[in-house]
Amino acid sequence: MTDSQPSSSKEHQRKLNQRKLHQDQPLEDRSAVQNDESAVHAQLCQHLSFLYPDQDPTALADSVVAIFDDLQPQESQPLHQLWSQSDCLLITYGDSLVDGDAVPLDVLHRFLDQQLKDAVSAVHVLPFCPYSSDDGFAVIDYTEVNPALGDWKQISKLTDHYRLMADVVINHASSECKWFKNYRDAIEPGASYFMEANVGDDLSAVVRPRASSLLRPTETKAGLKHVWCTFSHDQVDFDFHNPQVLIEFLKIIRLYLQRGVSIFRLDAVGFLWKEPGTNCMHLPQTHEVVKLIRTVTDSFAPGTWLITETNVPNHENLTYFGNRNEAHVVYNFSLAPLLVNALLTGKTTYLKRWMMTMPPAPVGCTYLNFTASHDGIGMRPAEGLLSDEEQLQLVETVRLFGGQVSTRRTADGGERVYELNVSLFDALQGTVSGKDQWQIERFLCSQTVMLGLEGIPAFYIHSLLATPNDQVGVTASGHNRSINRHKWNWPKLQAQLNDPKSVHAKVFQELTRRTKIRRRLAPFHPNATQFTLHLSDAFFAFWRQSTDRSQSIFCVHNMTDEVQELRLSDLNLISTDAWHDAISGCQLDEGTESIDVAPYQCLWITNRQ
Repeated sequence: MTDSQPSSSKEHQRKLNQRKLHQDQPLEDRSAVQNDESAVHAQLCQHLSFLYPDQDPTALADSVVAIFDDLQPQESQPLHQLWSQSDCLLITYGDSLVDGDAVPLDVLHRFLDQQLKDAVSAVHVLPFCPYSSDDGFAVIDYTEVNPALGDWKQISKLTDHYRLMADVVINHASSECKWFKNYRDAIEPGASYFMEANVGDDLSAVVRPRASSLLRPTETKAGLKHVWCTFSHDQVDFDFHNPQVLIEFLKIIRLYLQRGVSIFRLDAVGFLWKEPGTNCMHLPQTHEVVKLIRTVTDSFAPGTWLITETNVPNHENLTYFGNRNEAHVVYNFSLAPLLVNALLTGKTTYLKRWMMTMPPAPVGCTYLNFTASHDGIGMRPAEGLLSDEEQLQLVETVRLFGGQVSTRRTADGGERVYELNVSLFDALQGTVSGKDQWQIERFLCSQTVMLGLEGIPAFYIHSLLATPNDQVGVTASGHNRSINRHKWNWPKLQAQLNDPKSVHAKVFQELTRRTKIRRRLAPFHPNATQFTLHLSDAFFAFWRQSTDRSQSIFCVHNMTDEVQELRLSDLNLISTDAWHDAISGCQLDEGTESIDVAPYQCLWITNRQ
């Protein structure tokens, strides 16, 4: 992909199809291919020796290469071509939009083509496999599409026009999956696939995202076992001490590549490797597994993005870039709680402080910027960034606006807020002082900040549609997270989007308009230069510059409910250039000393049309 051409999974798949088997190579090319194969094999042996010191790394590497036996190692895609300012993701469930008996994935495809074709380049369809709980994150069969959503034909249609991001739910599987049934029956594959705890294991330091008990007693043909369940007792953790578990997941990745997937999200990957006596988070073996998957995708499917999902404090999250040899992209988890806090309080101190400490992404890597998700607003990424008082105020304000709270168990046996379950649109109904008339403007400001930051923006579908809290869904499911997992009736949604007076239409039309503007501006390349600007506390502002240094954008956001004066002398506007606001289209006349910025107004002041 070039800067002027959006991502395309069709092009990605075409590159896969163009690869030749070794025996198809001309004789003069075979030595180069053999050298590539040797280098990849040697790298795999290094990963596998670290993970499984008691196993034969050569034999294991042979098994890995065999999974990709129809793909030859390729040269990596130039780093600057992995993404561009044209890239923007939509995050959605496969059935967030429903229309009677129509296949939900077909309805989603219609929505993308009719409403978002010129605004997004990729779609993250949240787990689309058959599942037993947690709205998809308790996978029963990784090789099939949930028939309630469609089948592989619908997935392939999506990948013809959009890059597709798929979840690799790598930490755990459903207790109803075939492997776990085999575990209970003590037969392979499965009998040795799941993590067990032994009497006397020290599990006191284990970090968990839930308040339920860690271990699930399970009767098996080999006797009573206690299996590890980091999330719920229906989500049983794999035991990656067994290399066959890793082999199984590489087969799943190969299958998804074959089906056109070009972005892989490693779900809850930080919990992957367990060692009693440790906190079982981000262990060296976990990072090594990510490195191995990166080696595989870079070698056999260059252009594939690998994304790690680690809802943890910021300094832990950043470790998944590794030495440019782990994730291509990491989620910018701290953005959401800090941004919401700034908009609710009108104070940008914490947001600016975090921004100033965030390193530029390493070469060949970038951030995924998002402000809402199917789970909610994670609070662990705010630890060490927001004071306890600020966090408490944030929690109470979100509750005032109809939100819910999910907790996690701490090492001392207590509970702590893990995430805020709320529609982001409703979370911004007002400020810490209560509801007001600025909900739409405040919400648009939140999304415009996301669009401007270094990295790739990702809209959760219910943010893009300004969906309110789904209290009916919470009551029906009994789960707090259902509050932001509404299923829209597609004809009713279309009627709302076609009504210019509708809140949904106002938000959707303006967000897609700003997204299209962003895609044309070179300073919004995911790796373009970024610096935090030190304006008054009412403003959150930063400067972006294109990689060729020909264009600058000053992104200025009024984070308060009052008109603020912006002195243009505080910005480095080169006097020989003509400047204008790309969002409003207004020119800045020569000699203008200051401008009034309306409550929650955003400016993209740039020097080129």
